[in-house]
Amino acid sequence: MSRTGRHRNAGGNSGTGKAAAEGALVIAAHGRHYVVELADGTHMHAFPRGKKSETAVGDHVSVERTAVDQCVITAATARKNLLYRSDQFKSKLLAANIDQVIIVLATEPGFSEDLLGRALVSAEAMEIRPLILLNKTDLPDRLDDARRRLALYRNLGYDTVEMSVHGDPAHALAALQPRLAGLSSILIGQSGMGKSSLLNLLIPGVEAQTREISAKLDSGKHTTTFTRLYHLPHEWGNVDGRQGYLIDSPGFQEFGLHHLSEGMLERAFPEFRPRLTECRFYNCHHINEPGCGVLAAVEAGGIAERRHELYTQLLHESSQQKPW
Repeated sequence: MSRTGRHRNAGGNSGTGKAAAEGALVIAAHGRHYVVELADGTHMHAFPRGKKSETAVGDHVSVERTAVDQCVITAATARKNLLYRSDQFKSKLLAANIDQVIIVLATEPGFSEDLLGRALVSAEAMEIRPLILLNKTDLPDRLDDARRRLALYRNLGYDTVEMSVHGDPAHALAALQPRLAGLSSILIGQSGMGKSSLLNLLIPGVEAQTREISAKLDSGKHTTTFTRLYHLPHEWGNVDGRQGYLIDSPGFQEFGLHHLSEGMLERAFPEFRPRLTECRFYNCHHINEPGCGVLAAVEAGGIAERRHELYTQLLHESSQQKPW
């Protein structure tokens, strides 16, 4: 699909003097300041109408121009989904309308399995496809240990790709192109996993695009702290008429999921699902109840203890009072 056909016009000038509404795609966010892309590919500053903003990168919105390069967001199209993280005090929007969450790990520095587990739970809860990438496989000292730690997730059926962006970029590109083409994907991960190098490999001219968006946001010194969207290369082709795009998010060390309810959590662990009907009590919490199918599977080795420990921690977090 051409860029000019990506968004539909959300309205027209009624002749009353009011600015015409236009359809746009949110391609960057930093606080309450956004960059949107109009149907003709033009990038504009955008601000929400009112004090509260729930806009996320990937949202399809209606905007009204207020200046040559500035507009106000007046409405948003219903989302397919919204990926975000939260702690006891606040929530942080990551992206909307996502098909795939790409979790970037590396052999060095060692990755956080807790963060990996939380990212997978978040994706499962939102019914978004997860993809695990193990980068820096050209560094052999901790490769075997990384593979051992990831074996559990491979056995659970999660697609896991090993690669070295620096050591063998051609292999990395060949492995990822068919997994990304035509989809809206978001890159997430800790700092130091090689996410920026991966983005440079996948998106030609990404540094120039990042500078342009940074200038729009007037946040050059914050280039690593805002979420931004990049269209996949045209030569990758379309899948079902969609070119697809890749969203880059800032690196983070925590992934709170306080917003997930108990029911969402238990179903976000795929190995729990077949056991849920085996519990003696319909309101079983799978913590210490007698006759629990999940606990029986943990005891028998069918569910890894560290996965159940993550569930227990997330359940505790979700029960805490939240002001937001």
